[in-house]
Amino acid sequence: MSLGQDLAPHLPFLRRYARALTGSQGHGDAFVRATLEAIVAAPGDFPRDVDPRLGLYRTFHAIWSSANIEEDPGAGSGADPESIAQARLARITPLSRQALLLTAMEGFTPEDAGYLIGAQPDEVERLVAEALAEIERQTRAEVLIIEDEPIIAMDIETIVRDLGHSVTGVAVTRDEAVAQAMARRPGLVLADIQLADDSSGIDAVRDILQEFQVPVIFITAFPERLLTGERPEPTFLITKPFQRSTVKAAIAQALFFDQATIPA
Repeated sequence: MSLGQDLAPHLPFLRRYARALTGSQGHGDAFVRATLEAIVAAPGDFPRDVDPRLGLYRTFHAIWSSANIEEDPGAGSGADPESIAQARLARITPLSRQALLLTAMEGFTPEDAGYLIGAQPDEVERLVAEALAEIERQTRAEVLIIEDEPIIAMDIETIVRDLGHSVTGVAVTRDEAVAQAMARRPGLVLADIQLADDSSGIDAVRDILQEFQVPVIFITAFPERLLTGERPEPTFLITKPFQRSTVKAAIAQALFFDQATIPA
């Protein structure tokens, strides 16, 4: 099997990670493209002594780390604005949150996460604990849940409340979601893709975003359908069935970027 065939099944999930790490589809996909370009340019440098997924994420982190540099004040007009923006984003997402996303969202063990970010397993566990402590100090938000499966909706609501956030409501259709959002504007939306009346959570979110901006996390059993990189897609995505830790990490990261201010 070729290297491309080995890596193809893992690309949607690298896109998910990259978007969660950068806080945007555009920046995340740019880093993924740069990763693939580096692999194509020097396939012999790809780490073959580890699982292909691990090697892919390792190459991504090498690209990510290369952008995590201080902007040169003397760069002047010769600096690439996109490169500067990416470097600023790299500084915004600290190592502790990288460790949390790798373990909670991507399912890597502390050993594997350590390999990816250049840390020992016990250091990864310390970084994750640091990220969780930071989440506890995070500004509280009002959350709208769009989910038509009662048990899943209750589970999500419990997770949201356990994090200290409040729930503005639980909607099961597109129309309900839009009406609830207009009645009480949430600070975060968690949306299933397929809703009770065969309407779409994506359409509900699109309607809401036409009225006001709010961070959104989508929940789906088929993430690869939304992570092609070919059209506007979710920045934050949770895969069903999900772990509670995954939902917590996604909520924290979505609010982190919503509340963060990128230096001018």
